[in-house]
Amino acid sequence: MDFGRLVTAMVTPFSADGSIDWDTTGRLVEYLIEDQLSDSIVVCGTTGESPTLNDEEKQAMFSFVVKQAGGRCKVIAGTGSNDTAHSVHLTKVAEQCGVDAILLVAPYYNKPTQEGLYQHFKAIAESTALPVMLYNVPGRTIVSLSAATTLRLAQLPNVIATKECASLDQVAEIVAGAPDGFLVYSGDDSAGLPAMSVGAYGIVSVASHVVGKPMKAMIQAYLEGQVAQAAKLHGENLPIFKGLFELPNPVLVKAALALRGLPVGGVRLPLVAADESEVAALRHLLTL
Repeated sequence: MDFGRLVTAMVTPFSADGSIDWDTTGRLVEYLIEDQLSDSIVVCGTTGESPTLNDEEKQAMFSFVVKQAGGRCKVIAGTGSNDTAHSVHLTKVAEQCGVDAILLVAPYYNKPTQEGLYQHFKAIAESTALPVMLYNVPGRTIVSLSAATTLRLAQLPNVIATKECASLDQVAEIVAGAPDGFLVYSGDDSAGLPAMSVGAYGIVSVASHVVGKPMKAMIQAYLEGQVAQAAKLHGENLPIFKGLFELPNPVLVKAALALRGLPVGGVRLPLVAADESEVAALRHLLTL
């Protein structure tokens, strides 16, 4: 399965009372597909505040986004957690909802060994017919899925991609050793173009909520051999790539959407909204 080059890790819109805002969710899906040119959408990933969504909310989100997208883009469900059995359960729920693939984050907090990581991902992958994208984000999980373990998992028939947030060296090592058809995505906007230069296929992005079009142009320029133009676009958007992460994600990307005329509500505790000065700095950033 090809997820395309630009995958957006979608925020979850909330109403004033903290419940999911379904009308805004529908508008956001349309906006990401039609305006920001997303090839695929990740639903209920970390950017979607998965730690504070319950299973019923996740199931409803999976079904809603699949229906709203209507086949115009791939829908990837975030079903990973630090509980293998729970991840298997949620993966089966997502499969019944009609999603195209699942995203499995490395288990956080319980700090498994590389063998534990392998067995965790293997158990989930073997419980489903869906394609699997691994997700290595050591800045959030503490543990890091090694290149060797990633390549071992890539031998499983439905483990077809990884979202990598470790070093460019690790991206290059995975690319060099991966079987044909296994895709590596950068999970870090600011490292997206550098990662593609060492063989990554695309980017799983947060910034594509607001700069999807120039990111798509950057990727296309690079693929066409216009490296200087791609680097120029990367440099122009680098302040946004970095600035959106000055606070814990997705606080500032939600604020950015509001500034762009698509308010998606606040964040759930323990996250808190940006204050006035932080929003003012973001507004300045978006007008550069």
